[in-house]
Amino acid sequence: MRAGLIRILQDAHAGELAAAYAYRGHARSLRRPSRQAARAEVLRIEEAEWHHRAEVAARLGELGARPRWPREILMGAIGRCFGALCFVGGWFAPMYAAGQLEGTNIVQYADAGDAARRLGLDAAVVRIEAMGVEECRHEQWFGDQIRGHWLLAPTRRVFGWTPPEPAPAIVDEPTAT
Repeated sequence: MRAGLIRILQDAHAGELAAAYAYRGHARSLRRPSRQAARAEVLRIEEAEWHHRAEVAARLGELGARPRWPREILMGAIGRCFGALCFVGGWFAPMYAAGQLEGTNIVQYADAGDAARRLGLDAAVVRIEAMGVEECRHEQWFGDQIRGHWLLAPTRRVFGWTPPEPAPAIVDEPTAT
């Protein structure tokens, strides 16, 4: 069980590297003035991925484990490649791919949280679940960007990922005085 948690965390550590590099390229590809708000959000998400990577490294250290360097090198190269593809893939493809990636990360962190819970690592569970919540926010944002786009239906049929339903609007209730 411990070895399984370590493997999940090693994969997550390398995956966060790929995501951070891909989002760096993605943000750079959003050059139009009309895309500056999206660029800022992708940069914020990139920063969250670097933070998650540090968190996962800390969890690995607590378990006396380290990243798997061949996987780190592979995922770093994949992330940079996907970041470069953002310049030629148009706007929709990187948004869809990022949403699908975030959906996969949610499952990965849920699995890691379950494994940590079974091992009695309560402090790790809290931190892992917090990363999962942030990944949900990322998936939601990318999904919101492409919802209603004409390419979504055919792309969903080919790749299988469907954006989550729109988040309900939060309405402040008036307070009684």
